[in-house]
Amino acid sequence: METIDVFAHVLLPEFYKRMLMLDQDLPKKQPFIQNPLLTNMELRRQHKKAGVRQVISYVNLNPEDYMSGKTAALLTRKANAELLQTVQENSDLFAGGVAMLALNNIDESLQILDDFVKVHKEILGVQLFTRHLGQSVADPAFKPIFAKCAQLGFPIWLHPVFDERKPDNNIILSWEYELSQAMLQIVQAEYFQEFPDLKILVHHAGAMVPYFSERINRILPEYLAKDFTNFYADTALLGNAKALDLAAAYFGCDHMFFGTDAPLGVLPAGATDEILTAVEEMAVSQSDREAILYHNFAAKLYRK
Repeated sequence: METIDVFAHVLLPEFYKRMLMLDQDLPKKQPFIQNPLLTNMELRRQHKKAGVRQVISYVNLNPEDYMSGKTAALLTRKANAELLQTVQENSDLFAGGVAMLALNNIDESLQILDDFVKVHKEILGVQLFTRHLGQSVADPAFKPIFAKCAQLGFPIWLHPVFDERKPDNNIILSWEYELSQAMLQIVQAEYFQEFPDLKILVHHAGAMVPYFSERINRILPEYLAKDFTNFYADTALLGNAKALDLAAAYFGCDHMFFGTDAPLGVLPAGATDEILTAVEEMAVSQSDREAILYHNFAAKLYRK
């Protein structure tokens, strides 16, 4: 049985060149983007884990933070075209891609969903970040994106970014907080109530939410607490079978997908081996394990 890694990353060469033209200090500001496997697909092939293909999305660099809405949308389109071409030319490595949007141009982002994502079956959905333009992803300005994704049946991959207002951001804990906070904001905006077909896949096994589930259940109204279980989650915890058991017990094995954050986390190529071992050690049935590794992807994300 093939295994599908639903949350792996790239920083493709042409897009990276354009972003460096906007900010030549990006490698210093975000050292993790210096990993050559983000850009070099032949090098990535050399480190490929047998039997595993990836769904790729861009690392958290977004043109909307550097330019006006019209220009950001144009660069986003070019980045998406490069992503599509990479998936098509490397089907041995990749099972699909996830499109980027520029949320300082909502009209054009909605158009990308219609004339790019809808048209190309290799593109499985879109990636949003926990904050856009300094605002929560659940800010009303971005609501049309959620509505359109629900209407078209396109999942949203939710990835963390730092809240730049905070002086103590760190790669160990901050992103998990930002993911959890964004999940709370989406629930409190009642998007799952308004858009019952909405699919949101959260990185890092749902972050803090499974651990604090009883706080959620006792503090929020029952209908909102229940909405947290509508999220989907990946396994990108760099291992830790017991934490994955907790996530699976909370979200349900049918809402769990194998994901690694590759090639990040464990050098040089990511934590695929570590997370595969953790999934094998989970206290779930073999059928649930196979669902996490492949069948949930085939049933819920793959576009025939």
